[in-house]
Amino acid sequence: MKPILDKILGMLLVFLMVVMVTAVSWQVFSRYILQASSSYTEEIARYLLIWIGILGAAYVSGQQQHLSIDILAPELKPENRIKLRIGINILIILFCLVVLVIGGSNLVYLNYLLGQTSAALNIPLGAVYMVMPISGVLVIIYKINELLNPKQYLV
Repeated sequence: MKPILDKILGMLLVFLMVVMVTAVSWQVFSRYILQASSSYTEEIARYLLIWIGILGAAYVSGQQQHLSIDILAPELKPENRIKLRIGINILIILFCLVVLVIGGSNLVYLNYLLGQTSAALNIPLGAVYMVMPISGVLVIIYKINELLNPKQYLV
């Protein structure tokens, strides 16, 4: 399942990046060449950057390429290193569950409930914030996969 999730998430991130670069390029072209600034491209770029950043964090977490400081782990025996990484993954799962999934879902719900929309695009802000619970679920899936395969991922 992980290779399929990696492929889908990687392709989605590339697509979002292409759309963002296209929007920013159009903004520059329309502002400086056509002398008519486009009102919606700045908002598109901002929201896509949010999605790319947060989904990208979930992706690199699944690739075990996220930022970490390894001070204690190299000093431990392999079996203790596995126990440490299992504990860290459990803490990451709990954090993602509470902050990203539950907190993000509450944020999305409140934005839909209040009917908040973006200024230029007039899209619901709940759709923008939906990336938080989605990313949280993705990180949890990746970390559970690591916990189920400790010899493969946690050594």
